Amino acid sequence: MASRPPLLQRCLRLAAAGMATVWSVAPIMLVVLSSFKEPKHIFETPYRFVFAPVLDNYRALWRDDPEFFRGLANSAIIAVLATLLAVTASFCAGYVYARFRGRFFSGSAFFMLLIRMLPPIVVTVPLFPAVNALALNDTHLLLILLYAAFYVSLGSWIMRCFIAQLPIELEEAAALDGASLRQLLCRVILPLAAQGLVCVALFVLTFSWNEYVFAMIFTTTEARTAPVVIAELLGTVNGVQWGVIFAAATLQLLPVLALVLAFQRFLAAGLATGAVKG
Repeated sequence: MASRPPLLQRCLRLAAAGMATVWSVAPIMLVVLSSFKEPKHIFETPYRFVFAPVLDNYRALWRDDPEFFRGLANSAIIAVLATLLAVTASFCAGYVYARFRGRFFSGSAFFMLLIRMLPPIVVTVPLFPAVNALALNDTHLLLILLYAAFYVSLGSWIMRCFIAQLPIELEEAAALDGASLRQLLCRVILPLAAQGLVCVALFVLTFSWNEYVFAMIFTTTEARTAPVVIAELLGTVNGVQWGVIFAAATLQLLPVLALVLAFQRFLAAGLATGAVKG
């Protein structure tokens, strides 16, 4: 009798986890499955999960919409460079916030979080004059800087949590052995805070790969990303080709999904460590 309440709680947790998984995964499965269906069968009811897959939608996407693949290339370039920039800045800022105390450092850290809470669309209005003055419209560099700046605040706090839990005696011992600040950061702090760097990298990479508002407002032709091109496919005058759109969405989804699945162990461990010990 005493074992029933824990068993009931375990069943409820499993049921809740199962419902959350279905809620999150079902839309993705429908998009991926629909991309392999003939257009006439995509919206048939009842929905068929067993069917003969075809590649017609992917062929049509390759043949009729080469701009999408240019958008994928732009997304990859921008996401990778923005991630490298944000991770580097977050690592350096996280070390400063973890090792130095004072009102200035505390105030600047909370100011970064406060700015991060603003919706992206609000930030675009004051950015227009600066972007025009610097001639950065429709450039990869602009999106790289925007995406890195947008996530460096969260990244700095994550790295602060990881670095703050590292014993400062390790740095003191390295300094006594004659290590410079660069050697201390690269050879002592960096390996021990690697999980935090993976967390920050995945956050920035996912955001940069999927971001739409900045890319839609500040790009026209040269730096258009995949989400912008997919949105334009929805507004075509020849009618919406849902099979082609589902194929494009699948190709745009798979790289980031594969990365998250590959590094989910480091992501979960990193977030748990930073949350508990930060």
